[in-house]
Amino acid sequence: MNGDVRREWFDKDYYQVLGVAKNASQAEIKKAYRKLAQQYHPDANAGDKSAEERFKEISAAYDVVGDQEKRAQYDQVRDMAASGFGAGGFPGGGRPGPGGRVRFEDVGFGDVGDLGDLFSVFTGRGRGQRTAARGADLETEVRVSFDDAMRGTTVPVRIQGPAPCPTCGGSGAEPGTTPVTCPQCGGLGSVSVNQGFFQMSQTCPRCRGAGRIVEHPCPTCRGSGSVRTTRSFQVKVPAGVKDGARIRLAGRGEAGPAGGGAGDLYVVVHVAPHKVFGRKGSDLTLALPITFAEAALGANVDVPTLNGPVTLKIPSGTQSGRTFRIRGKGAPKKGGQGDLLVTVNVEVPQRLSRDEKHLLKQLKEMERESPRKRLGVDA
Repeated sequence: MNGDVRREWFDKDYYQVLGVAKNASQAEIKKAYRKLAQQYHPDANAGDKSAEERFKEISAAYDVVGDQEKRAQYDQVRDMAASGFGAGGFPGGGRPGPGGRVRFEDVGFGDVGDLGDLFSVFTGRGRGQRTAARGADLETEVRVSFDDAMRGTTVPVRIQGPAPCPTCGGSGAEPGTTPVTCPQCGGLGSVSVNQGFFQMSQTCPRCRGAGRIVEHPCPTCRGSGSVRTTRSFQVKVPAGVKDGARIRLAGRGEAGPAGGGAGDLYVVVHVAPHKVFGRKGSDLTLALPITFAEAALGANVDVPTLNGPVTLKIPSGTQSGRTFRIRGKGAPKKGGQGDLLVTVNVEVPQRLSRDEKHLLKQLKEMERESPRKRLGVDA
């Protein structure tokens, strides 16, 4: 366990919030999150406070169970709570020890937001200087064309919500002053309390866990360190980005409490389909129609690519459905370029001239063997 363990983990069933089973795969969790996030995103529900709160709840749940390491810790906490240890205490009743119980409210954990101090008692891990709480991560979506995704682009993003106060820079202190170290906890954010056989830690009542005290609050944010505003960013979308990719902008999320760092902003990229090309990993795909004569006799045909047409040699006797690989003409990838996979399809003309019909009849009369002979029929 570490300091990321939070009190709400005991009370919130994040799997239920996302509508998935506890044993759901990471892919299933991600799919459920994306569907709900799109449904309740503030941009799609302007002015709807309930949708905004639901979006925050969904994001908080995914921030935990969408991360494998945090999910493992969360599951452990939930299992401990189910067995009687956690918000209710140790299994059993009474004092610590065999059959003993220590209730959080008995040791001052009723309003604690971070339970890392409690777990450090049992894991033997001490804590040093407290790190101020970090702001929440945010997520938004952008849509780009296929061509822009292939060559890379820059797109604008607008985010509404808490941001670091421009007056105090997020410190919460009036310009010209700085927060001071809490004299009661010495900046740790917690104080020790003796509980029988154990020395427990609880949130410092003076600084409320921040480890610092703002003696002269900023007049703009009143000491909170954040203000609600609309922010605009330019997000660089790398060449070759895949549909559904998440781009992380560190420190662009919600502002943390005074003195705490901002969360991150995740930008989900949706790539529009192309009218000609498909995609398979870093390779592009293309269905190329050819004539019967080109398939039978062979030919050199022009093939479109992202950088202009190239010539593809079709060998004589090529069958419909055969795939050719053109190296280095796919999507950009790390350290190079994918390939273009060209699948040829023999196109049968729907309208024939009199001369074409005459020539095809002659060809039919000259055919030496039915292609269906191997099936046991001659006709």
